[in-house]
Amino acid sequence: MSAKAIREATGKTLLNNHLPSGASATCRFASVTEDTKWSDLVQQHPWLSTEKLVVKPDQLIKRRGKLGLIKVGTDLAGVQSWVDERMNKDQQVGKAVGKLRNFIIEPFVPHDQDAEAYVCIYSHRHGDTLLFTHEGGVDIGDVDAKALKLELGIDERPTEAQIKDTLLVHLKGSRKEKAAVFIKALYNLYVDLYFTYLEINPLVITDNDIYILDLAAKLDATAEFLCKAKWGDINYPPPFGRDALPEEAFIADLDSKSGASLKLTILNEKGRIWTMVAGGGASVIYSDTICELGGASELANYGEYSGAPSEQQTYEYAKTILTLMTKEKHPDGKILIVGGGIANFTNVAATFKGIVRALQEYQTKLIEGKISIYVRRAGPNYQEGLRVMREVGKTLGIPVFVFGNETHMTAIVSMALGKRPIPKEPTAESHTANFLLPGGQNTAGPPVEISYLKEMFSSNLKGQSPRPERKSESSGPTVTPVAKDTKQLFHKNTKAIIWGMQTRAVQGMLDFDFVCSRAEPSVAAMVYPFTGDHKQKFYWGHKEILVPVYKSMADAMKKHPETDVLINFASLRSAYDSTIETLGFPQIRTIAIIAEGIPENMTRILIKKATELGVSIIGPATVGGIKPGCFKIGNTGGMMDNILHSKLYRPGSVAYVSRSGGMSNELNNLISHNTDGVYEGVAIGGDRYPGTTFMDHLLRYHDNPEVKMLVLLGEVGGVEEYEVVEALKTKRIVKPIVAWCIGTCAGMFSSEVQFGHAGACANAERETAVSKNKALSQAGAHVPSSFDELGEEVKKVYQKLLQEGVIVPKEEVPPPTVPMDFSWARELGLIRKPASFMTSISDERGQELLYAGMPISAVLEQGLGIGGTLSLLWFQRRLPPYATTFLEMCLMVTADHGPAVSGAHNTIVCTRAGKDLVSSLVSGLLTIGDRFGGALDGAARQFSEAFDKGLLPMEFVNDMRKKGQLIMGIGHRVKSLNNPDKRVEIIKNFVKKDFPTTPLLDYALEVEKITTSKKPNLILNVDGVIGVAFVDLLRNSGSFTREEAEEYINIGTINGLFVLGRSMGFIGHYLDQKRLKQGLYRHPWDDISYVMPEHYSS
Repeated sequence: MSAKAIREATGKTLLNNHLPSGASATCRFASVTEDTKWSDLVQQHPWLSTEKLVVKPDQLIKRRGKLGLIKVGTDLAGVQSWVDERMNKDQQVGKAVGKLRNFIIEPFVPHDQDAEAYVCIYSHRHGDTLLFTHEGGVDIGDVDAKALKLELGIDERPTEAQIKDTLLVHLKGSRKEKAAVFIKALYNLYVDLYFTYLEINPLVITDNDIYILDLAAKLDATAEFLCKAKWGDINYPPPFGRDALPEEAFIADLDSKSGASLKLTILNEKGRIWTMVAGGGASVIYSDTICELGGASELANYGEYSGAPSEQQTYEYAKTILTLMTKEKHPDGKILIVGGGIANFTNVAATFKGIVRALQEYQTKLIEGKISIYVRRAGPNYQEGLRVMREVGKTLGIPVFVFGNETHMTAIVSMALGKRPIPKEPTAESHTANFLLPGGQNTAGPPVEISYLKEMFSSNLKGQSPRPERKSESSGPTVTPVAKDTKQLFHKNTKAIIWGMQTRAVQGMLDFDFVCSRAEPSVAAMVYPFTGDHKQKFYWGHKEILVPVYKSMADAMKKHPETDVLINFASLRSAYDSTIETLGFPQIRTIAIIAEGIPENMTRILIKKATELGVSIIGPATVGGIKPGCFKIGNTGGMMDNILHSKLYRPGSVAYVSRSGGMSNELNNLISHNTDGVYEGVAIGGDRYPGTTFMDHLLRYHDNPEVKMLVLLGEVGGVEEYEVVEALKTKRIVKPIVAWCIGTCAGMFSSEVQFGHAGACANAERETAVSKNKALSQAGAHVPSSFDELGEEVKKVYQKLLQEGVIVPKEEVPPPTVPMDFSWARELGLIRKPASFMTSISDERGQELLYAGMPISAVLEQGLGIGGTLSLLWFQRRLPPYATTFLEMCLMVTADHGPAVSGAHNTIVCTRAGKDLVSSLVSGLLTIGDRFGGALDGAARQFSEAFDKGLLPMEFVNDMRKKGQLIMGIGHRVKSLNNPDKRVEIIKNFVKKDFPTTPLLDYALEVEKITTSKKPNLILNVDGVIGVAFVDLLRNSGSFTREEAEEYINIGTINGLFVLGRSMGFIGHYLDQKRLKQGLYRHPWDDISYVMPEHYSS
């Protein structure tokens, strides 16, 4: 959603902070909630106890004066009493009932009635409108009839003279001057702070000052990334009558951190019917259908998940809904609708796996609550998704009914509400794409042009799209918009440039081109500013081709002059700039903007510039469009199985236009099942101001002789559909058109609901879906009674055209076979391939990094530390606390042993030679072996072998002497019995105290008694004590089998402790040498013994 209402206090804060000094009196106010302490409030606002006051609720309630919700001219005690009487009490406002919880107190401004005025600014597609009337207040009456209007175009700022001459004709003297200055400043603030609506009533204009008494406003919430510094933290309250729940806030937070779209609005916590719907348009249609079938009072929520959320995000979303759904039981049980259209690019299996995880987690509560689940979904990998859902349905112990695209999208609602029988679940399709079989490429031969397409495109086989040349930039201050072009945007030779590294979308376009038998790919190049120029590899059928990628858009345009379409996958933050840059290249005639959430002011500027230049913009917030047999934008049409299923590889006779990208695929399916197929379809986008309108495309379709009938899928909000009504009335459109506007449920809710699309919210009766459907029907459009019957209506109109001979069926020509990508075939489980690597210690593929199956957040939250992390990564299990402490002690005592040892010495020499950290560290680590650092493994192996053989300590010592081998872990250059090694003492005491048992350490200490009787420095050293203690840990902690313990000893685990610990010391020496700025090391001559061969001496 873009335009969001703010509290009066928030609006007045913004005006206080950003109106220029002297434009109006500062708005003084104090906000009161149920947690407010009155004594603290008075301290913060001393005027509360000295002036007459006004108090009113601050909860987006309209016409508070008419409702008796304003107390005027009272004192602090009166205010407190008035608020206390109403705080947390139910209040009816229209159909909504809600509790009053927020109030605003202001000083009473004494004034005459004739000082009250009214001012309002609101935005629309072509600019902004300023309304002003010198008669304001509670009894203002019909504003539209009374108010004077000043219409401002995009990027136009009013002058004081304009304001005086147009709006202030009834004001005189200083009041007129002050009002002109104020309105000009107010409009500048309105534009700069991205307001979409701002109303002040009354605005008190005196000879001395201007006072803002009552204010209502909306901000463009998508502009937060531009206005955060100016806005501060904005809290958008829910509409009156609906409390903001923590679960809604959680989903909103999840949505803000995701590239996907996750929305949740709770309508009735005790409701029986809950929905979990994929897609903004689909979510509205499911709500419509539930309400039309009598379920409005039982509908618990509205929401959507779309834009390819991950498995983890879908799990969190589903878990939130199930938490709310299972809070209370219903005597008739509850219904969960898991619905959606045919996805364009969302991996259905991934999202369903998230939902399945949540269902399994809530199994007991689902059974107790007598929940029934109805599922309908299709799109990429939907077969696997439906299979997973069916499998879990067999184990949950509740009814779960699962359907795919063979079932009408909303049929599951009728089933759930008992309005139609539940059919036997269909057999899952055994195919998921049009495979290229061995030899298939050869039999297909070169791309064959389908015979009945030759006539259609015979005049367009070369050159640009058959559209007039773009208008050149005008040097004058204004540009007259070009007449609407009703010719075609795409043809069989259309070439596009893709902005963004969208490899999956590009491959989908190329596969579509191939199956349509295009002679050449439709993607000429890609633009990606974050890398240098290079080439990206893609498939054309079974062959590999290279598509150039440019850092600079200018280079791409210069080298590919044949392109006339740009598909912009830039993010909402950069889509505006990249589109403005694109408009500077005359060759581009069509731009598709995929991003959702571009600030509305920016979108309107783009529309204005594009209109002046004769460029068509599809979007923002769209998946794009498709012209079967010719061209598709990005991910439109979904995967190859859906393109084949809906016969999008060749043109039909029906053209459609929709707002919803997700629903465009559903229309492809619906039209292909009920007619000879789609000729062209465009999703203009869900934002309030789409770049092109319904009429722009309907007129193109209408004037194309190949198009025999039209389909329009409109929605609640906006008035664009009335242009179609007018065109029908004036006979500008005479071809049959089937039309339906979604969002008919909006009027059945007691409080305002913002649906998934930013533009899907009615601000007046005329903008409701019910009014639009009625107007369309009266004007001559074929309007079904519900979306459920849209397919039947399309079929009825098509059959009539068929009988009249307007449509003549053409012979079906099979398309070329398209190979499936290896990665997607593997995703679908159709093939298997031995992995090149195996790992069992970590996994970074999901929502969160896992260490041996444990989420990294749990590792941190539970304070596992270095020892605990080592236990997960080295041993794939959590070891007891004493074991992890021991590991950390080992790292500490082995970290360093001075600069003289070989490893540290090498590190220092390498550092002083100017090498980098990694090279210097490696030079030190390479010295570790049998002579340096290898004693840990050696000690562990020698002592454990002797112990396991049953040798007495004396026998072990004698045996080693006979073999002429040193006992690893025994002996020290400096330390002795008389000068013990503190490190050894500390480790030995810890192990003896905390380990369950220490047989090998005890054995080693007995050996030490024998060796020190010969020489006092033949003590058990650090390597020895760590080695034998580690074996005791592996064998006796209860965490390992004997076989596992032996394996860890043999594969060098114990020596790993020395390597890891000593790495810390080596890095320390590297940093120390760099800090000391030591130069190149050269060994002194006097420390080298030069021994030359005697026969060379003179």
